[in-house]
Amino acid sequence: MEKQKKYDYYNELFAGRNSFSKTDTDATFMHMKEDHMRNSQLKPGYNVQIGVEAEYIVGLAISSERSDQLTLIPFLEKLIENLPKRYPHIVADAGYEGEENYVYLHGHEQKAFIKPQTYEAMKKRSYSKIIGKRENMIYDAEKDEYLCANQKKLVVVGKTTRTSKSGYKSDVTLYECENCGGCKFKQQCTKAAGNKRVSTSKLFLEKRAESLHNITTPEGILLRMNRSIQVEGAFGVLKEDHSFRRFVMRGKKNVETEFLLLSFGFNINKLHNKIQKDRCGSLLHQIEVA
Repeated sequence: MEKQKKYDYYNELFAGRNSFSKTDTDATFMHMKEDHMRNSQLKPGYNVQIGVEAEYIVGLAISSERSDQLTLIPFLEKLIENLPKRYPHIVADAGYEGEENYVYLHGHEQKAFIKPQTYEAMKKRSYSKIIGKRENMIYDAEKDEYLCANQKKLVVVGKTTRTSKSGYKSDVTLYECENCGGCKFKQQCTKAAGNKRVSTSKLFLEKRAESLHNITTPEGILLRMNRSIQVEGAFGVLKEDHSFRRFVMRGKKNVETEFLLLSFGFNINKLHNKIQKDRCGSLLHQIEVA
C-alpha cells in the first residue's frame, strides 16, 4: 500500500512529463547546452522562454516542457493576459514550428514568421539529391499523388488522425508506391521491406509554405535578423555579461520570480544605454548593405 501511494504521488508529479527531480519536482531532466563532461548528461532544469521587442524583454515564461514547440501557445496566451495589445507578427526559430502553432496564429490573425525545421538543410545541394524525401518528388495536386525517382506513383491509401502531446488532432494522408519491386533506387529511397510509404498533413504543408514565403520577403528577412540579434542577444547578455548560469531558487513559481527580477534589471540597463546613445524609439536594427 505504501509503495502504491508513492507511485500514485509520482504519477501526479509527472503531469505529462517523463522525468522530474526529487529536489525540485517542477524541474525536468534535460540536455543542457553546457555539457562539461561531454557525455550528454541529463540535468534538472527549466525551459526559459522570452519575448523581445525593441530590445526589451516584454514577456517571459518558465516551462517544465523540454520541447519548444509545445511552449509557444501558452507563452502567447500569457502575453495576451499581460499586455494591452496583441502582436501582429510572431517571429520564432525552427524549434517552434508545428501545425498546431500555425493554426493558432492564423486563428488569432497573427502573421507567422517561423523558420521551417528543414530550412537550413533545404539550402544545401545535397538535400535535393535525397530521392526518398517527399519534397524531392513531383506532386500532382489534381490527382493527389506523388511521382518518385523511378517514375512510379505514390497514391493515397488511407487517412488517419494523429494526436499530439497537447491533445491537438491533425488529419494525416497516407501515400504508398504502387510497386517498389525490382526498383534500382529502393535502397536509396526507403528501408521498408515492402513498398515506399509517406505520410503528411496537407494543412501543415499549406501553413509551412505560407511561413516560408513570409520569412523570405524583405520584411521577413529584417524580422528574422532582428530575432537573432535581439532575442539571442538578450540571452547572451544575461548569461555572459551578468554571469547568470543557473537558478538559485527551486520551484517554478520561485524560478519565474527570480528570472522576472533579472529581466527587470536587464530592461533598466537597456533603457539607460538607449538614452545615452540617443536610440530611444528605435525598434529594429536595419540591414546594412555592403
